[in-house]
Amino acid sequence: MAAKEGERTRRRLSTGERREQLLSVGARLFSENPYDDVWIEQVAEIAGVSRGLLYHYFPNKRDFFAAVVERESERMLRMTAAVPGVPAREQLAANLDAFLAYVEEHAHGYRAFHRADASGDQAVRKVYQRALAAQERQILVALAADPEFGRLSEERPELRLAVRGWLAFTTAVCLEWLRGSDLSREQVRDLCARSLLGTLAP
Repeated sequence: MAAKEGERTRRRLSTGERREQLLSVGARLFSENPYDDVWIEQVAEIAGVSRGLLYHYFPNKRDFFAAVVERESERMLRMTAAVPGVPAREQLAANLDAFLAYVEEHAHGYRAFHRADASGDQAVRKVYQRALAAQERQILVALAADPEFGRLSEERPELRLAVRGWLAFTTAVCLEWLRGSDLSREQVRDLCARSLLGTLAP
């Protein structure tokens, strides 16, 4: 009788919900372990699905990890999307606040995303590099459209490299923060904001 009641209360996940569940499990495993130490069968076991079902969604480990990386990249891009018409300087603190809240809430996914660069799989590394390039473009487009910083695009040919360096700096700060830094979110936000504004200074 109890087993039947459990079956009745168990909700069948939709395709999208199941895929999200698998990616969430994968993000946790990849964030805690090197790429080579994660077995895709672990994901199926933790998610409570058959290996066959998992392979129905993701044909192999490379495709699965690439999907984890893309998922986290899309989340980060949404967190830092520019608001048209609002000065970049005014958006910076708010965007960093939202981004750091995401980093705290999705620490596993954030770590997994940045583990992709250390993966020995060149295809997976390319997915990661494309994701970073998308973040870089998003920042450069926002700066180019801003009245205060727009002229930098023409006057500072090194701006792209500077933004790329700032992204690397922010990544290092966030990963260290997640390891147990005593800094508050506000302190990390201000540190990253000052770094970017210093990069843009004449």
